[in-house]
Amino acid sequence: MSSAAFAPAPISGPLGLSRRHKAAIIVRFLLNEGADVPLTDLPDDIQADLTKILGNMRYVDRETLETVVMEFAHELESIGLSFPRGISGALSALEGKISPLTAARLRKEAGVRQAGDPWVRIRALSVEQLTIICDRESTEVAAVMLAKLDVARAAELLGALPGEKARRITYAMSLTSAVTPEAVDRIGLSLAAQLDDEPPRAFDQAAFARVGAILNYSPAATRDDVLTGLDDEDTDFANAVRKAIFTFEDIPLRLEARDVPAITREIDQATLITAFAYATEGALGESTDFMLANMSSRLADQLREEVTELGKVAPRDGEHAMTEIVSVIRTLADRGEIKLANPDEEDG
Repeated sequence: MSSAAFAPAPISGPLGLSRRHKAAIIVRFLLNEGADVPLTDLPDDIQADLTKILGNMRYVDRETLETVVMEFAHELESIGLSFPRGISGALSALEGKISPLTAARLRKEAGVRQAGDPWVRIRALSVEQLTIICDRESTEVAAVMLAKLDVARAAELLGALPGEKARRITYAMSLTSAVTPEAVDRIGLSLAAQLDDEPPRAFDQAAFARVGAILNYSPAATRDDVLTGLDDEDTDFANAVRKAIFTFEDIPLRLEARDVPAITREIDQATLITAFAYATEGALGESTDFMLANMSSRLADQLREEVTELGKVAPRDGEHAMTEIVSVIRTLADRGEIKLANPDEEDG
């Protein structure tokens, strides 16, 4: 409902009711009918004014109610087009239609925060993002945030924190019983404001994930050379890239045996033969043996015969065939049809 309905106005019409009183009647009528009236969108002073009017009014007769409702319906029907209130409403209406960079700049210039309950946004953050907040905020603020999370998410967050930090935050929760709703709201707004201050990212994936995806399709020599160089520049980044890479050698370590048939159905048989004929020794040979051992015995025997007949394969052809197999595996994993084991879980 428009805040203009509550604007001070002289007594009008034969009913002798101001626009504020008429609006209060409409609100009461809608609430009685079970409608969800978003009064929180109104400014605080208008919400207070509406509450006082509702508290002072006693009743209206049916004729008055019918007249006010008909007048309200007539005003609604006469509206041809409505616009959002202020820059905040405009940004909400244009969300997804203008670039994130433009939206962030306009929001910052106008001093507008993201609309709505800040805790809704905070609850939607990933555990990794919540962990970052716990690291940079005080124990007391982290305790309030933990108390506002769903039980399952709070337990997940505690499990991701170092033991000592988790114990301090948990103890601090025992001190939050006296925290006022206003303080909780201010903390939520402060945390949400920090989210708004973060510049939009040009890339959805982290840098190590993008580099890993590129190296997945690179020849082994190139991949090893790049990783060696990264080790010299930034060991932590190089290790993160290694965990993001899935190569032919990783098949026995990260692929479930039961998923091999689904993969072989998606790959041309000639590609399998070329890859297996090339990958015969060391870690490559272990991957070949793993795939042959977990497909149908008839297909495995047929492929072994074809591999023997094909003989030696040029490195370029063998690398290309292995890349094709890895590409299919990554595609099936991205679609959720198979699941690759997490290297972090193996390290733990």
